[in-house]
Amino acid sequence: MRRLSPSSIHPPFAHYVHGVEISPGARVVVTSGQVGVGRDGATPEGVEAQAHLCFRSLVAILGEAGMTLADVVKLNAYVTSTEYVAAYQKVRDQFMNGPPAAATLLVVQGLARAEYKVEVEAIAARAT
Repeated sequence: MRRLSPSSIHPPFAHYVHGVEISPGARVVVTSGQVGVGRDGATPEGVEAQAHLCFRSLVAILGEAGMTLADVVKLNAYVTSTEYVAAYQKVRDQFMNGPPAAATLLVVQGLARAEYKVEVEAIAARAT
């Protein structure tokens, strides 16, 4: 995959790129949004703990397809308050330490349940 960050526009603000070109014939996996809920149905209070669960879920989903977070080309994240941005980014950077992906981070009024503070979805691609 080719990472795209043209020098003619402002550079990315964090560890991401402005775009990713997916090679022809690549396998693509699109995940649903993952929220901070454990296998047991429990949702931790803190946004950092919830973000860890989101990324662990993405790791599991991608693993089912024989991929890893290094294959992620697009990451979309939603947090329910600007005060959660730094904690989310800290966890994201712990998990997304490979090639940078294109990324969007939105602050939203709410998610599907009041206790959810963060939701993350990904698109991954791997050359065949």
